[in-house]
Amino acid sequence: MATVTLRDIVKIYGDFVAIKGVDLDIEDGTFVVFVGPSGCGKSTILRMIAGLETISHGELRIGDKLVNDVPSRDRGISMVFQSYALYPHMSVKDNLGFGLKIAGVDKAEIARRQDEAARMLGLDPYLERRPSQLSGGQRQRVAIGRAMVREPEVFLFDEPLSNLDAKLRNQTRVEIKRLQRQLGATVIFVTHDQVEAMTLADKIVVLKDGNVAQIGSPIEVFERPRNMFVAGFIGAPSMNKVEGTVQGATVRAAGLDIPIDASQFDLPADGSPIVVGIRPEDIVPEGHGLRPEFGVDFEAPVTFAEMLGNESLLFLDVAGSEIVSRMQRPELIGPGERRRFRIDGSRVHLFDKTTENSVRK
Repeated sequence: MATVTLRDIVKIYGDFVAIKGVDLDIEDGTFVVFVGPSGCGKSTILRMIAGLETISHGELRIGDKLVNDVPSRDRGISMVFQSYALYPHMSVKDNLGFGLKIAGVDKAEIARRQDEAARMLGLDPYLERRPSQLSGGQRQRVAIGRAMVREPEVFLFDEPLSNLDAKLRNQTRVEIKRLQRQLGATVIFVTHDQVEAMTLADKIVVLKDGNVAQIGSPIEVFERPRNMFVAGFIGAPSMNKVEGTVQGATVRAAGLDIPIDASQFDLPADGSPIVVGIRPEDIVPEGHGLRPEFGVDFEAPVTFAEMLGNESLLFLDVAGSEIVSRMQRPELIGPGERRRFRIDGSRVHLFDKTTENSVRK
């Protein structure tokens, strides 16, 4: 396997700058996920790494080799696409080995790699079937196996799960992560689904408008988002964000004085505007979950309750601001019913209103 290094990578289409100077170090054997909304540039960067898009400016290295002008076939990469891209007239076995056959690999070696990929991916019972005789999850495993048999230095995945239903998506996600650990592979995985990013990644790269908004482990980008964009994009449902003001060791927002640990923040002067971020799980309904020791109590009407089976999301009207709370052990709650809640002040996030950057130290 190999490292992947991007230095000041830029992509320009005519007058439009799609990628605006990205720097990134991907270590050998790391599972890296590019995540962000549609149009943020994640697939463009992946395609530049694959050699399917030219690089307008900057340097791209795979291992120690500068590959800006190296053809895709010579970069030591394999790519798995959203659409599977299997040959419909070939069996699973032939799909697995076709690329090796074209490359002139010895028949015995092709057979060895086909058998190993089929065993690892549980494809042995389907080797003589054609893609039309397979489920979506099975077809995706064949696409992954076809990438595996090339024994690449880097695996590239471009939204490979988006065509699967929820159950298959979850199953295939587990299979991909297990396979990556077995192979010790360097993987770059593109998705717009932040749940996929959180569950798969060793390192997450959050992209916005062709720029890197934050790089870090899943826990880092969730617990310490650098800006309001990352705070809102990572986490489901999104973080509540309410405008407020600084008042010493509290922030006033939505009519509440929320205590904070002021030593954790570079706070502006008292009275200055601030944006207060609170995740739904940190707004605890009375009688549900552990009561935070450090916080503030309030009462509010529930305007809407979204039942999710193992939990409910409660939409509250707090002094004219809509705030979402997560309820464990859900129960039926009628519109307008008032409930008591407690905000965990130790887990409040604060953002500069002008720059939208976190003010956490």
